[in-house]
Amino acid sequence: MVFPIETEERVKRRALSMSQDHLRKIVEVTRKTYQIVDAFHKGDLKSAESHYDGLMKLEEDVVISRRNIFRELAEVGTILISREDFIRFLILTSEISDFCEGAAFRLLEIMRRGWAVDKDIKSGLLKLSEGTLETIFKLREMTLTLTYDSVKAREKAKDVENAEKVVDNLYRMLGIKIVSSKMEMPTILLLRDVCEFLEAIADKAEEASDAASILSLTM
Repeated sequence: MVFPIETEERVKRRALSMSQDHLRKIVEVTRKTYQIVDAFHKGDLKSAESHYDGLMKLEEDVVISRRNIFRELAEVGTILISREDFIRFLILTSEISDFCEGAAFRLLEIMRRGWAVDKDIKSGLLKLSEGTLETIFKLREMTLTLTYDSVKAREKAKDVENAEKVVDNLYRMLGIKIVSSKMEMPTILLLRDVCEFLEAIADKAEEASDAASILSLTM
């Protein structure tokens, strides 16, 4: 069956709107992760636990959102030619939420167990988390631009790439500090995990930006 062009256009716009709303939830999860890192930096366990509870609620919203969008995309079938590109974008951004939870959980466990962490490493984690959040902000700006200017969106993808490079440099320097520190081995291992999760968030943001750039060619 041949569908009118305006039907596919309407479906495409709805899918884009839902994907942008999904990313908004991912931004909030990442922001909450930054707040947990900040509480870790300050040694505020009560605040960290409160933010972690909020993160878990936000993650539930992300799961529900992803499920609803997948159902919507399945129902439209072949009407939406770019369906696979939307699916890839959703999978990549959803992984960001998983990495956020992984980093937050490990920081909380370090605090609950009272394990000592060097001050400069705490400061480095905060900077790394700031860079990660900035990368997600750039991704959001890029995807919002898809609504009105697909060419501009592809240009903004460069901003995401540059933000990811900043995170990558911070990650490398902090990783060396952690493994060469005199902290206890369990602390070193968990902190190394946290660094890897935060860096992976920025990596996924760049991959999601690439997926959105492909989408921009069809908008």
